[in-house]
Formats: sequence, C-alpha cells, structure tokens
Amino acid sequence: MVIALLMVIAGTVSILQLPVAQYPNIVPPEIVVQATYVGADALTIEESVATPLEEQMSGVDNMNYMYSVNANYGVMQLHVIFAVGTDPNTDQVLTQLRVSQANATLPADVTQFGVTVQKSYSAPLMLVSLYSPKGTYDATFLTNYAIINMVDPLSRVTGVGRVQVFGGQYALRCWVKPDRLAQLGVTITDIVNAINTQNTVNPGGQIGGEPVPRGQEFTYTVRAQGRLETPDEFGEIVLRANPDGSVLRLRDVARLELAAQTYTLVGRYNGSPAAVIALYQLPGSNAVETANLVRKELEELRARFPGDVTQSLSLDTTQSVREGLREIVMTLLIAIGLVAIVVGHVCLSCCRERTPRNQSSATRTDQAARSASRASVGIRAITER
Repeated sequence: MVIALLMVIAGTVSILQLPVAQYPNIVPPEIVVQATYVGADALTIEESVATPLEEQMSGVDNMNYMYSVNANYGVMQLHVIFAVGTDPNTDQVLTQLRVSQANATLPADVTQFGVTVQKSYSAPLMLVSLYSPKGTYDATFLTNYAIINMVDPLSRVTGVGRVQVFGGQYALRCWVKPDRLAQLGVTITDIVNAINTQNTVNPGGQIGGEPVPRGQEFTYTVRAQGRLETPDEFGEIVLRANPDGSVLRLRDVARLELAAQTYTLVGRYNGSPAAVIALYQLPGSNAVETANLVRKELEELRARFPGDVTQSLSLDTTQSVREGLREIVMTLLIAIGLVAIVVGHVCLSCCRERTPRNQSSATRTDQAARSASRASVGIRAITER
C-alpha cells in the first residue's frame, strides 16, 4: 500500500513536468519574398519581377523548391522552402542575399516600393475580423485603422512571422480625364513627374546657425511645407505654366478624392464590411503558445477601439491541437482515477481480512485460558479429597 501511494504521488508530480511533444520538427522552414508593382497585371509581374527573382534564387543552399504567386492587383509572393532541420535565420539571410543580387534587374517602381523578405508559413495561423456591428464605419476605415493601430502590435507578438491585412487603406486617388488630357496635350508621365516633384519633403535649414557674428543669440529652425495631405492640396499641383501666364493644374485634368488604395480585395464578416487580418506563424515557434499570446494582445487592443468597432476571431487553426491536448489530459485523469479506485479497493479488502483473523486468535486464547482455569480447579478439588 505504501509503495502504491508513493507511485501515485511521484506520477502526479512528474506529469506536470512532462513535455507536450518530443518529436523533431518535420515542417520545413519557409521564406516569403514579396514585391509590389503598382498598376501591373499578373503576366507583367511574372515577366518583370517573378522571373528575375527566381533566376537568382536558383541554387541557394539547402533549398528544396520554390513557387511564386502573381496577382492582378500588383503583388507578387515568392515562397522558398528549405530543407527540414535548417536554421530559418540562415535561410532568410541567404534569401536576402539573392534578392539583393536581383534588385538591379527589377523595375525601378518595384525597388522604390520595396521588396520584403520574411520568415513565415504560407497558410495563416489565425484570422481576425474587425467590423462595425451597427454599420457606422465602412471597410476602408476599418482596414486603415487595422493597418495603423493593430499591425505593429501583432507583429511584435512572439511566434508571429507576418501580419497581412486584406483590403485597401486610405490613399489619394487621381482619376484622370482622357478627353481633357488629349485636348490639352498632357500625358500620364507628365502627371506622375509633377506629383513626384512637388509632393516632397523639403528641409529648410536654420537661420542664425553657427558660425554667427558676435551678438547673435538665437537660432531658428525653418520648417517648410512637407508632403501634401488633402485632395485640395494635390489639386494645386502645377502641370504646366504657359507663356501667357496661365497655369494648368492637376485639378483641371483629374478628379481627386481620398478613397481606398485598392478595390481588388474586399473583406466581409457575416455579410458586413470588415477588415480581415491574417497572422502567419514564425517557423519553429509553438503554435498554441503563439495563439494564446495573440488572444491576449487582441484583448488589450480591444480596450482602445473606437465606438461601434469590435473584433472576432474568424479562424484559429490551433483548436484541433487544443482539443487533442484536452482529450489526453482527460484520459490521464480517468486512468489515475481508475488506479486510485483499484488501490483503494485492494487496501479495504486487506483490512477486512486482517480484522477477522485477529478476532479469531483472541477467541482461541480466551478459550485456552478458560480450559486451563477449569483444569486447575479440578486438580485442586482432587487434592482436597
């Protein structure tokens, strides 16, 4: 019985220290290269962006295979899968070196927008929907809010490799009028050059900076007008100045408005406009632990949401893992309970068997004592006679 109790106590203490899994990592590391070519279709991106990157990526150390996905809204993703057991950090560095070699062959608009190299899997770990229950805000506002206020905190969560928001944030859209362009002899290149030239940050320097003459006591920093912000400010961009003194502005040939950056991706939750946030797991991280940290971060972000804005966890791929762990724990508890019942039944049976034996031994002793006393009495009677 003592040995059984010691085994139960030792097992109870040890079960809390057992690891969830001791199997090696069987999922190969994956590196995602993403590039954006604004205004290009899938075929153009494949020929001008995906092909040069794939040519440079061929032959990288420990690579198993790669594939690219080209979208009609100007985004290309190149997925590079490495051998199982390799270090994801090393794989990312090797991929980054090959991307740097391919930058010279990429279009200038692509390199100006930026080519990102990240460690993450292709399938999302979780999907979070940000929506307005009463319909106060549209999908553009929700997407813009998610990009500004939620992407950075979620990206810093341990185990999260990449955060992507499906939808278009706010952008200044310029809807040109082809008839006016043809009438005034203006091309799209003229408009792009004018916007790039006049929508810049211009440092103004200082007034009264060193070296200064004696008696100069103050130094003033000049703050010039920076980038344009409103549609009216963009409308004042000068496209051409005529010899007669007249000026052709952007508002004369285009309609300017603050709208969504892209209309290709639209997020919905139960039929309502929403911003869908996809969180991708970092290779080598614990999925269940990452999901718990994401839930905790979402609760903290929820406290700062504006009115009539809430979030819902649309997809959580760790639910099956959680259910499996719960079933394992329940099975262990049931097994421990059955063992405890069996041990308790055996102990009670032993106690019951020992009690009658003790009673029978005491009865036999009493009977022997009575017989001895009777015999001594008979001997005394005989002696007296």
